Amino acid sequence: MRIDEIDTPFVAIDMDVVENNIRKTQQYYNEHGIGFRPHIKTHKLPVIAHKQVAAGATGVTCQKLGEAEVMAAAGIEDIFIAYNIIGEAKVDRLLRLTRQVTMSVAADSEYTVRGISGAAAREGCDVRVVVEMDTGGKRAGVQSPAEAVALARLIDSLPGVTFWGLMTYPTRPDTAPVFEETVRLLKQDGLEAKVVSGGGSSCRFRVHETPVITEHRAGTYLYNDRNMVASGTATWEDCAMRIVATVVSRPTADRAIIDGGSKTFTNDQSREGGFGYFPDYPKAVTYSQSEEHGHVDLSQCDRKPEIGERVQVIVNHACGTTNLHNEVVAHRGGRVEAIWPVAARGLLR
Repeated sequence: MRIDEIDTPFVAIDMDVVENNIRKTQQYYNEHGIGFRPHIKTHKLPVIAHKQVAAGATGVTCQKLGEAEVMAAAGIEDIFIAYNIIGEAKVDRLLRLTRQVTMSVAADSEYTVRGISGAAAREGCDVRVVVEMDTGGKRAGVQSPAEAVALARLIDSLPGVTFWGLMTYPTRPDTAPVFEETVRLLKQDGLEAKVVSGGGSSCRFRVHETPVITEHRAGTYLYNDRNMVASGTATWEDCAMRIVATVVSRPTADRAIIDGGSKTFTNDQSREGGFGYFPDYPKAVTYSQSEEHGHVDLSQCDRKPEIGERVQVIVNHACGTTNLHNEVVAHRGGRVEAIWPVAARGLLR
């Protein structure tokens, strides 16, 4: 079967491009002696996670417990949850995972750490805890090296938890001095950060410029998308994910309607505007979306798609798009290799 035999809209994943992205990125980390722990939120597929680990990844990163549960059940043996785990129900799920695979988890507060420690001590478990730092991204994370060291000291003093290291997202130019100062202060206290973890796809080939980082996390690099191309770290040929859609209406000479809207593409905007890039019609612009319709301006196109024509669209945001679809069509050169259920789709808990 070929992808042009599948009814639209659907997600097409070019496996030759995926495997090249895995190989090229892992090679960079191998050459620089840095661990690489890819984030599965971009693909949410155990089969792809296994490919990443087989290529040399130290393990995987998940954002939510539900994702980690899927990956553990599929045989991924080393998982980091880059998220604060709060509340008895979630901590209980975390402890169940620690009995199955090697787990580590992020924390940026005494509240989070004590919650995990109390439950882990009662259950006879030990959880690796990585202190999350805000190094300029203004997301979660402690706000200074002193706060990071204080939290690390607390973790080291409590039962059921082990201080494992530091993390941030995204890795920024001002990350290095913050991490370096924190590592220096930790050593003064006799504490060792076994992992110093950066994050982000757009900076993935500049991590060696921050020598203190021992491991990096990236997700979007696997598929790439319009925003990654805009960042200058990917080309259109590096984009493995395409939405295949059909033109279902041409109400005017300069407007097309495709059979995919916000439930297909997400509402993420790109820097250039619009809701995706049409490689065969580069001047076409999806200027608006309803739930099931994409409204495409063709006024600048020299050639225009007709009713019934199938078009490919490179999405603005691969991760959000993955979470909208029950399955993806894996292909090589247009020939279908597999249709995979997106196993960790919608697992927001």
